[in-house]
Amino acid sequence: MNTKQPKPILTGQRIKTRKRDEKEKYDPSGFRDAILLGLVEAGDDIDQAYKFLDKAGGQLDYRRYTEVLLDILLAGGILEPGGTVAGDDDKKTKLCVFGCEENVVAVGTFSQVITNLIRRYKYMKKMLEDEMSKVLMFLKAFSKAERAKLAMVTGIFMAKGEIPATCLNSLYNEVLVKEGIALEFVLVLFKVWLDEKDINSVSSALRKAQLEKKLILFLPFTKQSMANFEQHFTDAGLKAIVDYQLTVQENETRKELQTDIITMIEEETGTNEEIVELCKEYMVNNNKPENEVITLVWYSVMKSTEWNKKEELVGDQATKHLKKYSSIFSGFTTQAKSEMTLLLKIQDYCYDNSQFLKYFSKMVMLLYHTDVLSEEVIIKWYKESHSTKGKSVFLEQIAKFVEWLEKAEEESDSDEEEEDD
Repeated sequence: MNTKQPKPILTGQRIKTRKRDEKEKYDPSGFRDAILLGLVEAGDDIDQAYKFLDKAGGQLDYRRYTEVLLDILLAGGILEPGGTVAGDDDKKTKLCVFGCEENVVAVGTFSQVITNLIRRYKYMKKMLEDEMSKVLMFLKAFSKAERAKLAMVTGIFMAKGEIPATCLNSLYNEVLVKEGIALEFVLVLFKVWLDEKDINSVSSALRKAQLEKKLILFLPFTKQSMANFEQHFTDAGLKAIVDYQLTVQENETRKELQTDIITMIEEETGTNEEIVELCKEYMVNNNKPENEVITLVWYSVMKSTEWNKKEELVGDQATKHLKKYSSIFSGFTTQAKSEMTLLLKIQDYCYDNSQFLKYFSKMVMLLYHTDVLSEEVIIKWYKESHSTKGKSVFLEQIAKFVEWLEKAEEESDSDEEEEDD
C-alpha cells in the first residue's frame, strides 16, 4: 500500500499546466470572422480564395471547425438550426455556392474549391457527407434559386464520388416531399449527375445506397405512381432515370413471382395449374414473351428443393422433381423458341452445378417423354444451337438419344409416304 503523502500546496500557489492539456474555447464565430476576412481580401477571385483557404489550414483549426467552414462555403455563413444564416450581412460572404450565378458552370467552378480542400485535408471528406446530409434537411428555408444551386453542387459531388447517394435520404422529409421540394431538387440533381456520368454509374451509386427502389418516394404522397414518375422525369429530360426505374420495378416484380412459385412448391400451397395461371397473369400484365417466362419458371422449380449432396443420388431426385412439375414447363413451351430457351438453360444449369453434369441427357429425355421438349428442337440444339458450356460432354451424352430420335423421325416420314401412296 502506498503511504506516501501528497505535498502540501501553499495558498495562492499557481499550478502549472502543460500547453497540450489546455483546450481552447470553442469559438465558431471567431473562426468564421477569420475566414470571412481572408475571403474579403480575395474579392471575386476564386483562385485567390482557394490559396487563402489552403494556407489558412496551417493556422486555423480546420479539423475542429470543418462544419463551420463548409457552412460558409455552401451558404455564406454559419447555418443555424432550421437553415437560416446567422448574423448580419457583414457576417456573411457571397463567395459561396449560394452566391454563384444559377448555372452549372458557375457552381461547378466554385465547387472545385471545396473539392480541392477535401483532397488537401482528407479528414474533411466524411465531414462533407455529414454536412450535405444536414444542409439538405434545411431546403425549405432556402430560396428556390439557392435550392437549385445546392442541387447542382450535390450532383457534381456525387458524380465525382465526393459524397455517397445516401445523403439523399435527408430528402425523405414529410414537408419536403409533400410540398414538392424534394422532387424539384432531385430533378436538377440527376440532370447534373447524368451530364457528368452515365446511367450505369448513377444506378450503381443508387444501388449501393439502397435507393434504387425508393426514387418514386420523392414525389408528393398523392402523386406516387409510376405514371406520374415517368411524366415528371421525362419532362425534365431524365428518360434514362425512367428506363432505369422501370427496369428496377420489373426486376422486383420478377423476384416476387419467383418467390411465390418457390413458396407454392416448397409449402405445397398451390397446384401446377395455379402456378401456370400465376405465371400467365405475369406474362400478360408485363407484356413478357413466353421464352422469357420459361427461364423464370425453370430456375424457380430448380430452387424449390434442397438437392442431395451425394452426386450418385441427385440424378434420380432430379428426374422425379422435374416429372412432378413438368406440366408447369409445358405451359410455357408452346413455341419452338421457348423450347430452345429451356434446353439452353438446362445446359447452363448442368454446367454451372457440377453435380448435375452427368445427368443432362437424363433430364432432357424426361422432358421429351413428358411432351415439354420436341424432337425437332432437341436435334436442332444438338446440331447447331447448343452453347459452348460443357459442349463436348453434353453432346457425347445425348448423341445416342439424338440418333434414336432421327431414326424415329425417318420411320415416321416413311410411314406417312406409304399412307399417301
